[in-house]
Amino acid sequence: MRAVLVGIWNRDTTKEEAKESLKELKRLVEAVGGKSIGYVLQNRNRPDVRYFIGEGKARELREVLKGTGADTVVFDDSLTPSQVRNLEKLTGRKVLDRTDLVIEIFSRRAKSKEAKLQVELARLTHELPRLQGRGKSMSRLGGGVGTRGPGEQETEIRRRLIKKRIYQVREELEEVKKMRRHQRKRRERSDSGESILKVALVGYTNAGKSTLLRVLTGRESFSADMLFATLDTKTSSRFLSSDLKVLFTDTVGFIKKLPTELIESFKATLEEVTEADLILHVVDVSDDRWLDYIHTVRDILKELSADGKPVIYVLNKADRIVDSEEEMRHLPHGAFVEGASVVVSAERRWGIDELINKIRLFGERMLAVGSGAEGSTQT
Repeated sequence: MRAVLVGIWNRDTTKEEAKESLKELKRLVEAVGGKSIGYVLQNRNRPDVRYFIGEGKARELREVLKGTGADTVVFDDSLTPSQVRNLEKLTGRKVLDRTDLVIEIFSRRAKSKEAKLQVELARLTHELPRLQGRGKSMSRLGGGVGTRGPGEQETEIRRRLIKKRIYQVREELEEVKKMRRHQRKRRERSDSGESILKVALVGYTNAGKSTLLRVLTGRESFSADMLFATLDTKTSSRFLSSDLKVLFTDTVGFIKKLPTELIESFKATLEEVTEADLILHVVDVSDDRWLDYIHTVRDILKELSADGKPVIYVLNKADRIVDSEEEMRHLPHGAFVEGASVVVSAERRWGIDELINKIRLFGERMLAVGSGAEGSTQT
């Protein structure tokens, strides 16, 4: 794939923010094996109904594609089915949007049956409305006046099959939810009488959650410097005192403009967040956009109705900013977030003892109130 990227900015964003978003889109293109060879930006307060960008800019895009030899156009926002069709007709190139790329990456990363089902549901939900209108163009292959051409018949058959499969996948995912709830209850039962603290790790993709989980629990988990390295939730336990057992759960990473289809499809997995007593919000502070990423994650937690959960901000990857743990202690990043925070390097194990102590203190306060995680996370 040789792609030209397309984005817009408006009264709610700046040109620089739009460029930053295109840099992330470039990484998404690279994650599916493609190459970005240029971009087109336009200032528009609202997307054009036909082409998303203005018609004049769309024609300019067509010339850019011819000049660069690009075979694909990738938009940084979700397109409507009619916009995709109009753009493909105008440019003669394949047209994708951010949702297409994210779903494709998720599809490649999915390993477990559950993750594969969730990605399949997102893909089918995204594909279904895009069948609308394709039948008429395909029906030119044959058919007479007042009859359905083979193209329309083929599209209708495809639509029915997709709807049927969506129903089947949702049924299977309901069973997954039931199984997860059963597993949670079984994990939370204690034969020896200790209390259970449920902790969920959330954060922007590639923030280092899986590495942190491995350091906190001593159990191996896959981690890599790539987008969406982890799609499957993993739960590991650790005793922080004789009567406090902590269940740490890693979750799928978030991203700006995370497709609604994926949030809906992964609700069975993200249920682990809504059931948690405490959230560890893992942040890569070596990235210049770390504060923006915090806001993105907060917005998604709000969509999941988990924005009221107690949070400790784990400001990770400090080793990419300073050379020693002593220097790390003087970093000012914690002053920029509201609530409890710890600056760490999961890779170097810097600051981990302080983090564990904060978790332990939270658990002890939770036990003291005896009515769930109502205590403040301030330490």
